[in-house]
Amino acid sequence: MTNENRQNGKNAYGKRNSKKRYLTYRKATKRKSFQPKKSSESVRIAFLGGMNEIGKNMTLYEYEDDMFIVDCGTAFPDADLPGVDLVIPDFTYIENNAGKIKGLIVTHGHEDHIGGIAYLLKKINIPIYATKLTIGLIKGKLEEHGILNSTKLVEIKPRDNITLGNFNIELIHVNHSIPDAVGLAIRCPAGVIIQTGDFKIDTTPVDGDMIDLPRFAEYGKKGVLALLSDSTNAERPGYTMSEKSVGESFEMLFRKAKSKRIVVATFASNIHRVQQIINVAKSRGRKVAVIGRSLENLVNVGSELGYLNVPEGVLIDINLIKNYPDDKMVIITTGSQGEPMSALTKMAFGEHRKVSLTPNDYVIISATPIPGNEKMVSNVVNELMKRGVDVIYERMYDVHVSGHACQEELKLMMGLVKPKYFLPVHGEQKHLQRHASLGVAMGIDKKNIYIGNIGDRIELSEDGIKFLNNVTAGAVYVDGIGVGDVGSIVLNDRKHLSKDGIIIVVATIDSSSGRVVSGPDIVSRGFVYVKENEALMNSARDLACRVIDECYDSKYHDWNSVKTKLRDEISRMMYDKTKRSPMILPILMEI
Repeated sequence: MTNENRQNGKNAYGKRNSKKRYLTYRKATKRKSFQPKKSSESVRIAFLGGMNEIGKNMTLYEYEDDMFIVDCGTAFPDADLPGVDLVIPDFTYIENNAGKIKGLIVTHGHEDHIGGIAYLLKKINIPIYATKLTIGLIKGKLEEHGILNSTKLVEIKPRDNITLGNFNIELIHVNHSIPDAVGLAIRCPAGVIIQTGDFKIDTTPVDGDMIDLPRFAEYGKKGVLALLSDSTNAERPGYTMSEKSVGESFEMLFRKAKSKRIVVATFASNIHRVQQIINVAKSRGRKVAVIGRSLENLVNVGSELGYLNVPEGVLIDINLIKNYPDDKMVIITTGSQGEPMSALTKMAFGEHRKVSLTPNDYVIISATPIPGNEKMVSNVVNELMKRGVDVIYERMYDVHVSGHACQEELKLMMGLVKPKYFLPVHGEQKHLQRHASLGVAMGIDKKNIYIGNIGDRIELSEDGIKFLNNVTAGAVYVDGIGVGDVGSIVLNDRKHLSKDGIIIVVATIDSSSGRVVSGPDIVSRGFVYVKENEALMNSARDLACRVIDECYDSKYHDWNSVKTKLRDEISRMMYDKTKRSPMILPILMEI
């Protein structure tokens, strides 16, 4: 810090701070300088999520014996994970280093960045640092899990500095599809690392606060060791449209709906979108009802913290919608991704208890399908149309804009930050590769660009990138209240059952003689309809009797061996007769 800055009450980067914040930073810098000491100083980064996938974002930073975490999110379970509710990161490496973890910094309040926090805190209790709205959304999750009172939550704001051991982190305001999103300037003796978080450059944001590009540029002028940048839209050319354009589309579509009831499906966390829907509904004299627990929670938290302005009398309870004519109602709902249990999906299939759709409904799906969800969204659209509902979806009108930067914005960020090393993050391989090629086009040396994978652990210094041993990382499945108890064996069984069904062979055996006392009975579920396949079932029953008798005659006393033989013989017979391989479950009871 220069004498001039010190006398003027400014921090090491020439920015005026409050006395309290200035003294805190001076105390930290007195103990350990945050500028690089020598070329051998290095910082380590472990990727625990968000690489080669959409969601489940989690990154761990290490310097000497100090560590901290950025984000802890969830991912959508795909079709290969039947029955799974959530996918969270593997916390093994964090648990093994629990004593070194100084805290968790959260960039914003989307599920793919906060969804796994409650599960992490049940493993290790560490302080959480986040902005006001993000803290509000995290509180709701911790309360559900009964750990709110035992968690230290620290509210922070852009331009604040957090000292975690040898790290000093400054928050930088960015635009995204949720308020209070921030990027990070991570300072340690090895250098400065910029992690953008999810961002876009919106020159006319709904909340009026444009991304803090000057602060990113200031760091770029001083020297940045590495840039970790959001890759979600790296395949899309040009610039991402402003969120305000969606409001203009809503104005046009609400007029077009005329006397119909309007149903808008959107991401539950998009406060800006919800605000614009409420604004247009108010101007058209319509009431607004909200469906979906996550959406209801967002409206409550957003209104309470001042991020959502709901005029008095506009919002009504969903149970009162029948009291208003269709042309005076707007329903905001979850289900924009076609999730099987979402409100919109239930409406489409006629299974929702409170809302029945008719040809006098006008449905606007204000979202673009996340990669992998296209088929589910298409199914919902088809079902809605079968009911005679007018459906506005995908790019028919500008009813959705992304919260992520497109190519020109990504290049602008690189140009401002001027990193020595570039690490594209947050995306599938195609997104990471495309983002890397943008880095090359911007003049970053190809050998200084690193595309990582989950479990990778690298060391960065002025001398280069060093690849360290991989850490334990991956996916943990949450099913109901069970965390991690659904593994590959259980999932394989579920897939097997979903494809070929199950046959249960039940028999009661006299333990002294080995003779069949009752049964064997053959029960089929998801394989064939028994009443129409009695001959097949009788053949299976005869075969089961023969196998048990043969085992008895050959002095078998190991019932596990009998079960194995039953499983093998009946499975072979079923395949020969049907060319299908149902799961065979023998149940032998001794009396």
